[in-house]
Amino acid sequence: MAKRKTFVLRIDPDMFREVEKWADDEFRSVNGQLEWIINKSLKEAKRLPKKSKNQDKNPEA
Repeated sequence: MAKRKTFVLRIDPDMFREVEKWADDEFRSVNGQLEWIINKSLKEAKRLPKKSKNQDKNPEA
């Protein structure tokens, strides 16, 4: 499994509740939902590094 970076996030309680509802609707945890939102935003902004062919075949490399 890929290593994960842990950090503290301060968020407005109302915003958290909305993310929590959205995560619930999509059967994700709040953490999973936030990760999905960030990943989607990075892809749309073309900010994600390109994966090499080796990474596609062996994601743990």
